Amino acid sequence: MCEKTVRILVVYDSWTGNVEKMAHAVAEGVKEAGAEVKVVKVDEVDVEEVPEYDGYAFGSPTHCGTMSYKMNQFFNERMIKFWGKLRYKVAVAFASSGGLGGGNEMTLWSLVSTILNFGMMTFGVPDYVAPGVTLHYGAVAIGTPDSNTLKACKLLGRRLVEHVKVVKAGLQSSGPA
Repeated sequence: MCEKTVRILVVYDSWTGNVEKMAHAVAEGVKEAGAEVKVVKVDEVDVEEVPEYDGYAFGSPTHCGTMSYKMNQFFNERMIKFWGKLRYKVAVAFASSGGLGGGNEMTLWSLVSTILNFGMMTFGVPDYVAPGVTLHYGAVAIGTPDSNTLKACKLLGRRLVEHVKVVKAGLQSSGPA
């Protein structure tokens, strides 16, 4: 495999199919940016493969204003051996809730906090994909993702690849980390 190849892993939990639709839209954006992508449900992730990827997109339904039990369990039980060992990896978050004020931003922050605690880095996306639709902390949906939400997810995937390329280029130019 070429050293410049970018590999992204999209990990998601979905109860109603809404987060799954978002995960596939993020993956479309990753592909549009020229990277390889694998989309997998959280309970089907082979954790031994996780460090092989350059970047990650983590998606969760909103449960009481935080990530789902399965996502939390994934990080706290299955991924714990990689805690602090994923530096120079870039990750983003996306979430869906059942209604306005349902806790999407809190869910994003719970994912972002976990991303940072594992030593990964993340970034904000100040772009608007439609009037009033942005994804500062990650992409969100209220119920079934509409076309603007899916545009936001694709943008998130494209920006993830852009950031991974910058990090990889910097690491290659500075020598071994």
